[in-house]
Amino acid sequence: MRVVSESRLAAVLAGLPHRPRVVAGGNFATPWQALAVLDAAVAEYRLFVLNGQAGLPDREGVVLETPFVGPGQRGRAGLRYFPCRLSLVPHLLNEVLVPDVVIVQTSPPIDGTLSLGIEVNVLPAAIEAARARGGLVVAQVNPQMPYTYGDAALPVGEIDYAIEADRALAVPVRRERGPLARVIGERVAALVPEEATLQLGIGAVPDAVLESLRTRRGLGIWSEMFSDGVLGLEKAGALSSAHPITASFAFGSQELYDWLDRNQRVRMLRTEKTNEPGLIARQPRLVSVNSALQVDLFAQANAARVHGVIYSGFGGQTDFVVGAMHSPGGHAIIALPSWHPKADVSTVIPRLSGPVTSFQHSFIVSEQGTAAIWGRDAVSQAQQIVDRVAHPDAREELREAGRDLGFPLR
Repeated sequence: MRVVSESRLAAVLAGLPHRPRVVAGGNFATPWQALAVLDAAVAEYRLFVLNGQAGLPDREGVVLETPFVGPGQRGRAGLRYFPCRLSLVPHLLNEVLVPDVVIVQTSPPIDGTLSLGIEVNVLPAAIEAARARGGLVVAQVNPQMPYTYGDAALPVGEIDYAIEADRALAVPVRRERGPLARVIGERVAALVPEEATLQLGIGAVPDAVLESLRTRRGLGIWSEMFSDGVLGLEKAGALSSAHPITASFAFGSQELYDWLDRNQRVRMLRTEKTNEPGLIARQPRLVSVNSALQVDLFAQANAARVHGVIYSGFGGQTDFVVGAMHSPGGHAIIALPSWHPKADVSTVIPRLSGPVTSFQHSFIVSEQGTAAIWGRDAVSQAQQIVDRVAHPDAREELREAGRDLGFPLR
């Protein structure tokens, strides 16, 4: 690894082939300083980032690519969205979207290794794909990046060039949990068996679920990502000390980042492991809790598109729904409010008009109640979704539409 000045890095990047493909860390570990050097040095390039945050280059000559759209990519002209389950993105990078350059943000080296810290995700696969074809690996070394273990650890020899940048990591905007999220969280928590292994995302409902589980004991974490809610469980003594907290990326408060630093309790693994449905299925009583934008009477969930336009993507939802359904004693739960306040529409609709993100869940939960899906016939599923998940103002219309779809709903 050669630590260089930004001007020297710019000279190296300026020598890249025409329109190189650059894979960069996403979520809240984006290497902003190194990206700025790239953007100033290279006139045209393709930028592949998962869940890109606000501030990504937005100019002629830059093409954004992603299988999971973030706020910094959403609605951008020319965005190339690649439908892909997160567990398969490493194959995508190795076989189709091969990177010429990978830019990551890391901790400083310790005993000959750097750490990818809070963002492991698909980056190890991207680094391997680039190095196998003579590409470059660039690190933005940040003393404020936590040193985490597992697949996060990289030998310094894997890095070609590095720049130093001491800057605070981004934290998500804190949103207060309202009474609706708390009710949904309590309903979901009631479905979690003793000594379950949990997978949850980030947001008001997942945080409310985790808060409702703080009095439990012996819980485990095997998740695509986690945030401060898991730290809350650890503080409350709800997590089993016999099992490491396992995930692929994390983001949250500065307190979370401080706790992660050199914490042997936490194991950060590459996506091919955390999101492999077969490995998920091996976790005891794996309970997967995911959200959706809409569900329909066929118990299908849309978590990716709004009015037919891509909003996010599959992410890991499909991976974890499949894995949880195969886990002994596991459940796949979709949790959502029954009504969308901004659009002023029901989130339960007769039939999805666009692509389905996931299906065949154990339960669908809203603040109205819980519909048991797994093991019920199609009519019973639809009836429960109308009676227990849908908002009362939408139920009669849903019953009529359901009858037109062949469900003899009462």
